[in-house]
Formats: sequence, C-alpha cells, structure tokens
Amino acid sequence: PLNPPNPRPLNLHWPPCPTAERVRALSKMGCSIEINEEITPRRYFRSGVEMERMAAVYLEEGSLENAYVLYNKFITLFVEKLPSHRDYQQCSVPEKQVIIKKLQDVAFPRKDQLKKLLHEKYNKEHTEYLKSQSQALVADCCGQQLQKMSLVEQERQRVAQLRRMQMESEQFRYFEDQLRRQELANRRDEAVAKVPEQTDGSCLSHSSKNHVRLDPNRNKQLLPSSKPAATLAGVHNQRIEGLRRVVIPRDLTYRFLLLADSNTARGIETCGVLCGKLTQNEFMLTHVVVPKQSAGPDYCDMENVEELFSFQDHHNLLTLGWIHTHPTQTAFLSSVDLHTHGSYQLMLPEAIAIVCSPKHNDTGVFRLTSSGMREVAGCRLKGFHPHSKDPPLFSICRHVVIKDSKTTVLDLR
Repeated sequence: PLNPPNPRPLNLHWPPCPTAERVRALSKMGCSIEINEEITPRRYFRSGVEMERMAAVYLEEGSLENAYVLYNKFITLFVEKLPSHRDYQQCSVPEKQVIIKKLQDVAFPRKDQLKKLLHEKYNKEHTEYLKSQSQALVADCCGQQLQKMSLVEQERQRVAQLRRMQMESEQFRYFEDQLRRQELANRRDEAVAKVPEQTDGSCLSHSSKNHVRLDPNRNKQLLPSSKPAATLAGVHNQRIEGLRRVVIPRDLTYRFLLLADSNTARGIETCGVLCGKLTQNEFMLTHVVVPKQSAGPDYCDMENVEELFSFQDHHNLLTLGWIHTHPTQTAFLSSVDLHTHGSYQLMLPEAIAIVCSPKHNDTGVFRLTSSGMREVAGCRLKGFHPHSKDPPLFSICRHVVIKDSKTTVLDLR
C-alpha cells in the first residue's frame, strides 16, 4: 500500500530512546513500498498526486509524523521504485511532470522541514521525560523515608480500629437480640386479634388497577442480519485496526440509483468514482463522479478519464473507491470486480467498492481481504474467470460509517 502501514494518527508512545532513532524509525516506515508492474505507471502518478494532498492535510492539521511518513513514501515511490517499472520510460502523461515538480518544490523541502521539527519535538519530549524520571526518583526516596516514619503511627491506628470493630460487633449483637424479642411479641399480638380474610376479590382489583403490561421482547438484543451483503443502513460505526474511517452520506445510493435508473431499466450497468476529503484522519465521501463509459449487462468501462482527473484536481478531491450497479444480479464482487477494486485498494487501503442491486433491493460495501489482494496481484487472466473461494477474497467493510450529509453527483456522460 502507498499509505502508511498504520494510517491512524501516529500518537506513538516511544520508549526513552535517542531522537535520531525515532526519526529513523519513521523514515523506515516511509520506505516500505512495493510496486506491481500490472498497474500502469499513470495509476501510480495519479495516486502520487493524491498522496501529496493527504500529506499537506496532515501537515496543516499538525500531524507531523503522518506527514513525514507520507512525504518519505512519495519520494521513495517516484525516485527509487517507479523508475524501474517496465513501462516507465514510455509513460508520458501530464501527472508525470506534476510529480517531478512536486518532488523538487514540495516533497524534498517539506521532508527536511519536518525532520527538523521532529528533532526539536523529540528532543523536548526526551528532556521532559528525563526530568520527570528524576522527579519520580526523588519522590520515591522521600516516600520510602516517610513510610518508615509512619510505621508506628499505622500500628497505633490498626489497634484502635480493632477496638472499634469489637465494640460495633457487640452493639450489633445486642440490637439483633432486641429485634428478635420485638418480632416474637408482634406474633403473639397477631394470634390474639387476627383480621378476617377478604374473599370478595377486591384485593385483586386493587392490585391489578395499576398493572402495566410489558413487552417480553423489549430487552432482547437485536441480532445482526445473516445476509451476505451489508446494506448501507446496516453499516455501523466500527473501526478496523489500521484503517481510517470512511464516512458515507446517507443519500448516496439513492442519488446514484436515480442517475442510473435508465440504464438499470435496460439491464445495463452504471459505474462512478467515489471522491472526498481527508479531515482529522478520516475520509469524508462528498462526491460521486460518473465519467463517460461503455457498459453492458455485466461490465462497465470508464472512458475519457481526463475529465474526471481535471474535476478532482480542481476541487482537491481524493479517490476513495468506486460504485456500480448489478441490474440483474445480487450485490457481490465478480472476478472482474475483484481486479478492478484491487487497483483501488492498492493505492488506498481504505478504498471501498459499493455494489447496488436494484432488483434485489440490496447494497453491499466491500473490500478485498489480504488473501484477495494476493490472489488478484498474482492473477494475469482477463475477463470473467474463476477464483478460489476459500479463504474468502472479499468481505463487508467495517471501517465505514453512515451520516446525514449530502452527496454531490456529477454526471460527465
């Protein structure tokens, strides 16, 4: 993945080690990149544009560690790794010049700037740590002295406490004896003057007057649905370790299905790209962009992606995944979908694939498992073809949350 292995805020609780070691550890994280030659260089260049945008957001929000790791990854990818791609020399796209300029004007200067800021931050933290350790040592020595001096006082208080407990025990036994005597006296009085029993049922009427019927199921826990696909309404605010949250507007699928309705009526797929922003270390999905495309009952290919890229660049949007319909099938990832989403998830581990099945009134939010990513990376087959099913190659996303925000839909067709 091109993002940090742990893309959550790097609030690292470092051991008391030298500052240089801490910075080296972050630099090492920034070097952990592998490229796949089945992914075109242009996809990497486009990912690099968005990677630099994310790094700028982290820097603006004061997340120095995340920004430093991302700028290091940016430099490693485009200086060391991607030039060895078999198609690199033949790749001539606008993004290539943008990346070269970003390297010179942004990535290298900001990496040096961040390295200096991190050294200052870690030196200060290390000094404060040593100071606190020294204070704790002094406090511990004083505490030991006070503890020795208070042993006699503690023993005196223990003896006094034992005496109080003995007196309380004796008082309780006396009180208990008095209660037993009173109870015996009351029973004798009741035996002498016993009240006749009521037999007209008025007692039942009084007791049932204020009776409230309780729903026997009201406290039962609702069980999760066993459906294979997660509908958008059923996706909860859960977080998977290592994945940033993706916030999805509640009206997203409704808006997209309205736009796709004419295709759906003819049994033709419709696809779109999910775009959004990075804020406070979570992704907010804000736009669905539907590019020009050719489609059929079981495929949908995007065309003229320059229009899409231009819109994203103008609004500083990140690619968060894709959405498409299955007009006649259920919501799942086909073998072609697996390969399509594999390239999205390789660029952004949090990328999601939303599949809408209007016929079955179902919507799934999916991502590839680690097994799925490995299988897709090693598969060279095109079109529809069989894949292994055990272990599963895709799963329901648990790192998404639904909120009442609005979706902007742009139809470029």
